[in-house]
Amino acid sequence: MANIKEILNSSKYDSIKVVLNKAGNLGDSEGIDVYVVGGFVRDLLMGNTINDIDIMTIGEGIPFAKKLAYELGHKKIVPFKKFGTALIPRKDLQIEVATARKESYTDDSRKPSEITYTDLEGDLLRRDFTINAMAMNIGPSRFGELTDPFGGISDIEKKIIKTPLSPDETFSEDPLRMMRAAYFASKLGFDIENDCRRSIKEQASRISIVSSERVRDEFIKILNTIKPSIGLIILQKTGLMELVFPEIHKMYGMDQTSEWHHKDIFAHTLQVLDNAAQLSEKMELRFAALVHDIAKPITRKIDKKKGYTFHGHDAIGEKMIDVVAERMKLSNDLKHYLKKLTLLHLRPIALVKDIVTDSAVRRLMVAAGENLDDLMILCRADITTKNPKRVKQYMKNFQKVEEKMANVVERDAMVAFQSPVRGEEIMSVCGLNEGRTIGVIKKSIEEAILEGEIQNTYDAAMEYLIKIKDDYS
Repeated sequence: MANIKEILNSSKYDSIKVVLNKAGNLGDSEGIDVYVVGGFVRDLLMGNTINDIDIMTIGEGIPFAKKLAYELGHKKIVPFKKFGTALIPRKDLQIEVATARKESYTDDSRKPSEITYTDLEGDLLRRDFTINAMAMNIGPSRFGELTDPFGGISDIEKKIIKTPLSPDETFSEDPLRMMRAAYFASKLGFDIENDCRRSIKEQASRISIVSSERVRDEFIKILNTIKPSIGLIILQKTGLMELVFPEIHKMYGMDQTSEWHHKDIFAHTLQVLDNAAQLSEKMELRFAALVHDIAKPITRKIDKKKGYTFHGHDAIGEKMIDVVAERMKLSNDLKHYLKKLTLLHLRPIALVKDIVTDSAVRRLMVAAGENLDDLMILCRADITTKNPKRVKQYMKNFQKVEEKMANVVERDAMVAFQSPVRGEEIMSVCGLNEGRTIGVIKKSIEEAILEGEIQNTYDAAMEYLIKIKDDYS
């Protein structure tokens, strides 16, 4: 592994070096030892991109953070007095300053019941994994000096995730660390050490003391990794998936007819997710890939000719998202996005298999609205066959559908599609009062546009309204 000073000489760390030097010089003038710790050291050793700096002081961290913020030209910090920490918020680089501390826990909570200040090794001892339990001195006279009491450098080289203390103690104190193990395995491509895996299996039920919000956030972090399936397989095989996302757990080992899918619904779903991750960095789209077949386990039936069928899994899956969103405390925007893509994920495939008419394309575009491009990416990700001839044919058909969409002039109008003739005009022309009938007439005009009977213009819609008004008198 390269010398840490040589790594820092890379131009991509120029802005970081400015912060480290100012913090180190400030610590020197204040007479306190200052270190960078945890994920910062790990990512620096691995040559990864760094978006935040974790600074640890052997002494009061909050007063140090105030002085460092001033040195860096920032007027405000965000203090957390209970933990002796403070954030220096910056758009380009978030800086956290923490006092070296120990934490004690009770059995029924992952929040520390007692916090005491300690020395460097005492602080590193409380951390989750050896690869995050390293420190680098940034004082002028000792700059770049590494402290690695638990073999973190060796574990990086071996690509192993293990705990500084016994895993039973580490995971019992803070059960969210079990999900973090899956996250780091997925993010870094590392293996979880066998004793850690055993401990996670034995203590999986303790995840119940962690808030839904923290579980959600850690789950989403896994979705944001390069290959999310690595972390999700770990959740499944350790028993955590059944507790944090039971709907996905139910897919495991469940067969489906193999036309152009994996036979196993769980394996197929994770392949779709990994495909989506290759096609897009958008977390919401990756989440949609995970849940698009969420209703298959409860809609699976056996047909003597077709084998397994999953009729209605799109519509039923859309309703199931409500339960998931409530349990995981998802935002309304994310919930509605997942519901829409789950409901519509079969529609483009249907257009591929059948004769594609302008009317059918328009209807899909209206239904998908601003999420049309994401829907098409999801459908491409849904192709998991290993047969190259089938892949080529499906991709060719998708291209035909997309070309058809590009040729439909109304595409942009369809994003927020509605009748060009408004309700007040319908009431005036038809001599009707406000009520349900007005909505029915508007719907009739919209249907005529979608079917291509009339153009999507005000004049054409008004002419059509005059033509049909007597039908609603």
